[in-house]
Amino acid sequence: MKPLILFLILISLWLLMSGHYTFLIICLGILSCAFCVYVANRAKLIDDEGLPLFFLPRLLNYLIWLFKEILISNLNTAKAIITNNIEPETFTVKASQITDVAKVTYANSITLTPGTVTTKIKNNIFEVHALNTNFGDDVRSNEMDKKVKLLEGEQ
Repeated sequence: MKPLILFLILISLWLLMSGHYTFLIICLGILSCAFCVYVANRAKLIDDEGLPLFFLPRLLNYLIWLFKEILISNLNTAKAIITNNIEPETFTVKASQITDVAKVTYANSITLTPGTVTTKIKNNIFEVHALNTNFGDDVRSNEMDKKVKLLEGEQ
């Protein structure tokens, strides 16, 4: 079932990004997506980590929240740069996620929001660099950690 879902996701993305809908191009796209699924299946890469379907039901809600946070963080970063309020700090936070996919999602979400970068992950401890203490306080509040934990759901 997962190989079929992966094929449908790949072919959908391919059709959306291609922009060319001639018979030959569509056939080549179908063949290339089928070959990718075949290789991924042979390499045993189609599992919960390689194709995290458990994220999908809650993903839209999380993405809307994340885009809002990115926008707010962009404005705060611009303000910090313009006012020269830059006092970098490095600190650690504990991640409460269970799966590796959720941990990576959390680390990438920290990095996606301007003003913070995840620099190191060891076990469940993330080292984060922040532009100033306000950005650090946002990460230390664990709001993002809770949102990613909700995204992960019950395993």
